[in-house]
Amino acid sequence: MATELHETIFMAKQGRHKNLFLNYKNLNIFPVELLKDEGLQFLERLYMKRNSLTTLPDNLAQKLPNLIELYLHSNNIIIIPEAIGNLARLQSLDLSNNALQMLCPEIGRLRSLRHLRLSNNQLKCLPPEIGDLQDLETLDLAMNQLMSLPDRLHRCHSLQNLTVDHNLLSHVPRQLCWLHRLNQLSMAANRLTFLPLDLGRSRELQFVFVDNNVDLKGLPSYLYNKVIGCSGCGVSSQALEEGMSVALTEALVGLPAEVKLIGSQTDNVVPLEELAMRTMHRIYHHRPAGLNLLPSIILPKSLLDLLQFPLGHCHRCSQAMFTIIYPKLFPLRDTALAGVHRRTTVSFVAYCCSSRCLQTFDLQG
Repeated sequence: MATELHETIFMAKQGRHKNLFLNYKNLNIFPVELLKDEGLQFLERLYMKRNSLTTLPDNLAQKLPNLIELYLHSNNIIIIPEAIGNLARLQSLDLSNNALQMLCPEIGRLRSLRHLRLSNNQLKCLPPEIGDLQDLETLDLAMNQLMSLPDRLHRCHSLQNLTVDHNLLSHVPRQLCWLHRLNQLSMAANRLTFLPLDLGRSRELQFVFVDNNVDLKGLPSYLYNKVIGCSGCGVSSQALEEGMSVALTEALVGLPAEVKLIGSQTDNVVPLEELAMRTMHRIYHHRPAGLNLLPSIILPKSLLDLLQFPLGHCHRCSQAMFTIIYPKLFPLRDTALAGVHRRTTVSFVAYCCSSRCLQTFDLQG
């Protein structure tokens, strides 16, 4: 095997190959032959799947500066060195099926990265710097131990496909709704109790899978007419039989802490605090050119975050909402999608900004 390995690497150096296949070679350590001399400067794709590697060399970027794709699926890698951030041209990195327990912040320096696969590891958290990957299109985090996602993930402006199935997520940040190129979001088999109010507001998002989140009772009405997977979710059959108000109460379990009030059709006056927040939001986001305002730094960070990323937008008129919602329940079994989702008691929930919008909202109109 060693002779065959040496010959494979030698031929790659001599022929200035762009692709090198070292899959299934029973490698315990990274071959030193790959890092000798300058013979692999032309290498662009390195395949090292199904070996027994535990780490990567610190000088990988120095010796393989033109690497575009690196496939390390099914090894025993525990840690990735900080020097991984020096692979300036890397576009695809596959570290799925390893033993990673953490991801170094330097991963955020891979500014050319488009595809990152980290499924089936032991990750419990992600570094905020992952939000610096503005060219990232695919992020696969399935089968880890993640309890949350970084708020800065919304900075991955190019993200199209996000998979976080089989983790420990109880919620996802509302900033996720600002990923305007996101086309597919899969969060099956987590511990979700609630979804962001604006999820599905983006027209680009077409596929959402939240199957087997047993405590998830309701879906934002923006997801109506999307391709959704929601088997194993929903309110109890008893709640539906007892009436809409009971079912709505159950569907609203897990509301974000920012929600201070839940309005109804009879509440004709929007609270003053909410009106003040809406006014501030308009001033900060739609102020005329040349209008001088006090520096935003005088506002508390929590308030700035809420102004930048509202709780949600009215499903009827798109008014930003901050402290109060007016919800309306639409059991899926009563919609045209009932025939597609026969085994679920999940409901759509419309979140409106006032009693007027609540009264006039129509799920199918």
